[in-house]
Amino acid sequence: MTINIQGLNGESNHPSPNEGSMMFDPSVVEAIANQLYTALPQEDTNPIPETPSVSQATTPNLGNQAPNQTLSEEALTEIAKQLSAQMLPNNLETSLKQAFAQLQLTSNRETPAAFSSVSSPSDAWNVEALKEYTEISPVSPSEIPGTSIATPPKPTSIFPVSQVELQKAFDRETPQPSFYFLATPELENLGLKSDAPFDVQVIRKDFPILHQKVNGKPLIWLDNAATTQKPQNVIDALSHYYQQDNSNIHRAAHTLAARATDAYEAAREKVQRFLGASSSSEIIFVRGTTEAINLVAQTYGRKNIRAGDEILLSNLEHHANIVPWQMLAQETGAIIKVIPISDNGEVILEEYTRLLGPRTRIVGITQVSNALGTILPVREMTEIAHRHGARVLIDGAQAVSHQPVNVQELNCDFYTLSGHKLFAPNGIGVLYAKREILEDLPPWQGGGSMIRHVTFEKTIYSDPPAKFEAGTPNIADAVGLGAAIDYITRLGMTNIERYEHQLTEYAMQRLAEIPGLRLIGTAPHKVSVLSFLLNDIPVEEVGKRLAQEGIAVRAGHHCAQPTMQRYGITGTVRPSLAFYNTYQEIETLVEVLQTIRFR
Repeated sequence: MTINIQGLNGESNHPSPNEGSMMFDPSVVEAIANQLYTALPQEDTNPIPETPSVSQATTPNLGNQAPNQTLSEEALTEIAKQLSAQMLPNNLETSLKQAFAQLQLTSNRETPAAFSSVSSPSDAWNVEALKEYTEISPVSPSEIPGTSIATPPKPTSIFPVSQVELQKAFDRETPQPSFYFLATPELENLGLKSDAPFDVQVIRKDFPILHQKVNGKPLIWLDNAATTQKPQNVIDALSHYYQQDNSNIHRAAHTLAARATDAYEAAREKVQRFLGASSSSEIIFVRGTTEAINLVAQTYGRKNIRAGDEILLSNLEHHANIVPWQMLAQETGAIIKVIPISDNGEVILEEYTRLLGPRTRIVGITQVSNALGTILPVREMTEIAHRHGARVLIDGAQAVSHQPVNVQELNCDFYTLSGHKLFAPNGIGVLYAKREILEDLPPWQGGGSMIRHVTFEKTIYSDPPAKFEAGTPNIADAVGLGAAIDYITRLGMTNIERYEHQLTEYAMQRLAEIPGLRLIGTAPHKVSVLSFLLNDIPVEEVGKRLAQEGIAVRAGHHCAQPTMQRYGITGTVRPSLAFYNTYQEIETLVEVLQTIRFR
């Protein structure tokens, strides 16, 4: 029997950008399929003829066992007829029926190992046996004249195996799955089940701002690298805090102060778990990544960097990871060295290694380029820097919303993030630093909360993290950051990463098809940043034209002028994606860009 899990539209890597409707009653198909597979023979020594492919999204939920039965040729043909009538167009029914009719059935056959009982979905099927039992022969659309079947967006039943294992079993080349399934079962507030597809339309309902029109057109928010939109639970968390818990923290003994303190410190613990830090005392709340890097430069830098010492930065850095170090270098006489990048936007590791030396005190590198989307090999770069005795600061502002992060695995000394790029409010961010480093650093700002005892002669400072949080903190937005982490944790960061990877590949492919469009930043490992130039049209003009159609993108240098200079340009048009963006939005973007070419 030949089975192909690719969709009949020939697209194995991406689901169709247009939503379709279910073409059959899944419960009927499932019942028929279970009849068929229950009656399957246990072995067949004769070659099984090829049959037309069946879309993965329409595959029924099969039973775990195939009992010993012998089914007449007429009965099996009738089942095949019912199945094909439910699942396939009329012009495929005959070929499927003929294929099943040729099955040679005999009694007393052994059950194929591939269909033996499994105890749980994680046990999956015996993939190797399934490969032996199943002959694969994909059928392209050209081999099926007049056939066009859209991939249904929400199948109601799936195989009791993982998507990756399923494709390994049925595909020789193991392409990217067309759908990724959520692994995290706690999704009550999203209305999703643990075995449901990543349904972007369900997720979008949680973001009120997306459901509006701009210039008479539906808003398409493709400026996520600048700031992300906020889910309803974050908005509700802010409202609840101000309505119920508003108070200063750590000082008063009254009930609201206790509740506010608990909420603030609970948010710190959520950040700790989200980043994989060893202790919540390693988490410092700041206004954002910019303030976090300045804090490190003005504490660790002032204490440890002297004239002639070296600060190593990459050519992909945001201004926030350049200017604070320039200010420190001007003050101390330190030297800044720059790690070069290749034409496709990757750091050149050989040059990086060559630049490191005995005078290197700190390496400041972004984990993901905000201008190009390049993912840097920060774990490897950190390990190399540590061999030379240098500390490493990682700017994670563009990374944390797209991929899982574990600072202990990275083994970095400092890690920074901004809440507003993580679906949280503006004005809240995080500096992670190893506990032993924080204990050794002097405070940056002085005032309330960061002291233990004060006289006019001497001040005794609090332990970290309080030592670095002078004054009344941004309590409400810290609570909002905790709520945002709750939301994306329930979605599953791995699921987000997979969906966005698919979306980015599709978008890069579609943009590359537009004549006159030049993609800037084509590293094989990147997140969903899609910088480009369009003919000789100024980037600001392209941005304005897109805005007229309700499409929000960034156009300019993106606070990464050294990166732009590397390519001999002053700026780019930069659509940037999040997990609430859709294939249809990409199609609309492409359609509008095609019209701009001719103006």
